Amino acid sequence: MKKLLILGVGAQGSTVAKRMDEEPNVSEIICADYDEKAVNDLAKMLKKGKPLQIDARKVENIVKAAEGVDLIVNALPMAFGRIVLEAAIQAKTNYQDFAAADDPSIDWVDGIKQMLTETSKRFKAIGKTAIISTGSAPGIICVASRDAVRHLDSCETINMYVWEGVKSKRFLPFWWSPEVAYADMSDDAFPYINGEIVASKPFELPVTRTFFGDDREIRFVEHAHDETVLMGLNSEKYFKGVKNVYFKYGGYGIDFAEPLFRMGLLSEKPIELDGQMIVPRKLALKLTPPAPKYHDEIKEILDEGLLEDSGAMVIEAIGMKDGKKVKVETYVNSLGCVDAFEKSGLTGETYFTGQGGSLFTKLFVNDKIYQKGLMSSDMLEYDQVDYYLEQAAKLDITIETTIEEL
Repeated sequence: MKKLLILGVGAQGSTVAKRMDEEPNVSEIICADYDEKAVNDLAKMLKKGKPLQIDARKVENIVKAAEGVDLIVNALPMAFGRIVLEAAIQAKTNYQDFAAADDPSIDWVDGIKQMLTETSKRFKAIGKTAIISTGSAPGIICVASRDAVRHLDSCETINMYVWEGVKSKRFLPFWWSPEVAYADMSDDAFPYINGEIVASKPFELPVTRTFFGDDREIRFVEHAHDETVLMGLNSEKYFKGVKNVYFKYGGYGIDFAEPLFRMGLLSEKPIELDGQMIVPRKLALKLTPPAPKYHDEIKEILDEGLLEDSGAMVIEAIGMKDGKKVKVETYVNSLGCVDAFEKSGLTGETYFTGQGGSLFTKLFVNDKIYQKGLMSSDMLEYDQVDYYLEQAAKLDITIETTIEEL
């Protein structure tokens, strides 16, 4: 029987808690957050829930909360990542998060390399496992990419496309955190090109393509995400020697944010305005409505009617099979915003990400994770990939793969 500590009880953390409440191998779920009302409300909804108010800015607080815990699920903002990682090591327990944690003292790519090497050694030393980047993208998309390359003898290029096509009648540029969105959209992206991780400016390397069932040409651009760095670093062992990996993002959020970036409104460098110094990104955030997260708030938006409820996640793996060049195209299918709300009370974005994370937790609690050290979500072995996808299908998350000779 497993005891879990879930840090952060927002949409992702609460989704994992609810899924794990159904697991026979889970005995207790500690729901921890600084928001006392939120943890009490969530714990009351669970059979195995226990509320805990916590200040997660201090490692010692997390270590104390994690006493006797088998797994810490970190669903806090990324700024807490390194704190929780350190706490997991000190508490000698397993760890999971939704995105690779930033270390402000070093370069982002170097930070990921450090986690996969030095931090991994520390988890191995205590006989525990940490899995990073386990949401939807990264997360589900990494598992689907692993599944795609199994159809190849060798891989040349992996293209990942994520299109968010949900549009409400009210002004709502993002269905996920505007703070995270603006940070990602103003940071350099790091595609893996010709066997090297290289820096690319935001909104660069644009491409257009259509999707199955939709004839519109969607514009995609470079976007700062974990996947290209992780897959580049894991090229030889997990991705058949892939030489090029791209993550392309498109949709209404990108269309909205790009002009702001070009104008300098996503910059964190202070500027003078009428004799006062202001940070442009703070101004943009102040004027951007937050993503909806409360049941009544989401219902009100959906009752007004959506202008569009679309989206796509597609992986292209191009390489050689039996001496021929082929393209493996994998579509990841999930619920739209309306259907996700009817099923779970969540938006499509939070449903997809939360369920993706819960499936990695399910691997843990059912003893399907046998690796030790720190690993990323693209490092599952194929028996683990198969289990993940089988369980995902039960949550209406499925993949559809076609193979075409080029």
